[in-house]
Amino acid sequence: MAPSPDGPNTIVLIHGLWMTPRIWEKWMARFEAEGYTVIAPSWPGAEGEPEELRAHPDALADITVEKILDHYESVIRELDRPPILMGHSFGGAFVQLLLDRGLGAAGVAISSAAVRGIPDLPLSTLRSTFGVLGNPLNFRRAVPITPEQFHYAFTNTLTLEESQPFYDRYSIPAASKVLFEGALTNVKPGTPFKVHWDQARAPLLFIGASEDHVTPAKVVRKNARKYGKSGTEADFHEFAGRSHNIVGQDGWEEVADYALGWAEDHARPVAPVPA
Repeated sequence: MAPSPDGPNTIVLIHGLWMTPRIWEKWMARFEAEGYTVIAPSWPGAEGEPEELRAHPDALADITVEKILDHYESVIRELDRPPILMGHSFGGAFVQLLLDRGLGAAGVAISSAAVRGIPDLPLSTLRSTFGVLGNPLNFRRAVPITPEQFHYAFTNTLTLEESQPFYDRYSIPAASKVLFEGALTNVKPGTPFKVHWDQARAPLLFIGASEDHVTPAKVVRKNARKYGKSGTEADFHEFAGRSHNIVGQDGWEEVADYALGWAEDHARPVAPVPA
């Protein structure tokens, strides 16, 4: 695996809710060793290390989906050629929405949050997010996640003790407005999670995790199939034994290599980023 002369030379990694870009630290090193430029920008307002954000979470309360998408679009437009986009959880939904804007040479959506048109809301998803969505007043707050909640949502294939290092290193309070916007995506006509299903876009790989509580693999698979009539090349691959912490748990190398190999094989030839 390595950048080709007529392919993308940059990979943009997009993190999800309750996380910072630190979750991509191992992926970045692996892809950089293959010769890629790798960038993992924070959501606007989520800059800083997890320890700082847990101590001072106020800026997280003002983050919205539109702010996030506009921020990543501005980052992508500054690159010399369209990149590979990879996102986890809500980051996977943002990959879909950025491709919908005509950005990127290929996309990989890992355990992607659902966009408008995917109505499934499993009980495990509700339980994973109830700490925020259970109180409407949380809409204007940054809501912390407890180690026990994190264990159920992200690291359910581990013991609570084994989960703690992941919690300490990666977790931050929730940017609650993003989660509420995601929860209302199928009842709010003006949702920012709207995808234009009838238009083609860059190829897109969906990766699901068999033990995922937040976005079960069946929801990710249904999201991939939704692109069938658009002319978009959209594939799905499920990894067994993986939780929502698929990008960090043991065996992450297999997932990273599969994602990059697929993107290299399917990426559009390079062209200027559209205006």
